[in-house]
Amino acid sequence: MSDSDTGWKQARNLLLWLVIPLIAGLFLSSAIIPQPVIGVIRLEDAIYTYSAQNTIKQFKYAMDHSNIRAIVLVIDSPGGTVVDTETVYTELTRLRAKKPVVTVINNMSASGGYYLSVNTDYIFAKPASMVGNIGVIGYLPPAPFIIEDIITTGPYKLWGSPRDSDMRQIEMMKEGFFEAVRLGRGDKLTAGDSIIFSGQIWSGMDALKLGVIDEFGTESDGTRKAAELAKIAHYRVLDLAKPAGVELYSGLFFYQSPDGMQMPYPNKAGIYMLYIPPLPVK
Repeated sequence: MSDSDTGWKQARNLLLWLVIPLIAGLFLSSAIIPQPVIGVIRLEDAIYTYSAQNTIKQFKYAMDHSNIRAIVLVIDSPGGTVVDTETVYTELTRLRAKKPVVTVINNMSASGGYYLSVNTDYIFAKPASMVGNIGVIGYLPPAPFIIEDIITTGPYKLWGSPRDSDMRQIEMMKEGFFEAVRLGRGDKLTAGDSIIFSGQIWSGMDALKLGVIDEFGTESDGTRKAAELAKIAHYRVLDLAKPAGVELYSGLFFYQSPDGMQMPYPNKAGIYMLYIPPLPVK
């Protein structure tokens, strides 16, 4: 065997000793290290007991699974109850402390829906999306009056509180909402408080000009942004509803008229972060 043949054989053997462990290492790492995941969570309803519970369940699933590296929160919601919205907001804060969250607004993110949107790292919407309606709405209890067949141990036992107490509570919640928007959007807002906090609902076009959203985009854009913020590539996208065990719910948030027509009003009196559209003029 010539010296050149011997040299080639040695080089080949050396190459095999280098390549085989490398290939084995790649297979082993792919088996041990899971592929990164962008989780998709959809809030496509008013925010109340059932939708809040299901959304939070998906937040917790995302926090418990390290391979889920970022979240795309897809919103189409007019808002809902103050309590449920604040509960979701609190859990969203915990999730965002661990993983980036990007909002994608489809048709609407109004009132409580927008309250959640500002607690994320980036907001996409469509030019025709409906965004904003920042503020609180409340249904005051009736003025106390005497009912002869009912005995109570205090003037507000039947009504819960005086009307001016409810008004103060609404004012306090309004200021909390405003502060959440200031905290979430900060210097991105291009208009003063008198416009931003006027309760207007804007098209996506106007929302972009005002700094209420960051950019026009779809779920695909939201996924790419989430991956960028998480600094990952070669990821897969997973809708978290099924793996998180979200169940279908049938609770009715909106009032139904006696003839079965759903009205744009909540079916219970209370204080809401909710957009209520005007009824069509007959």
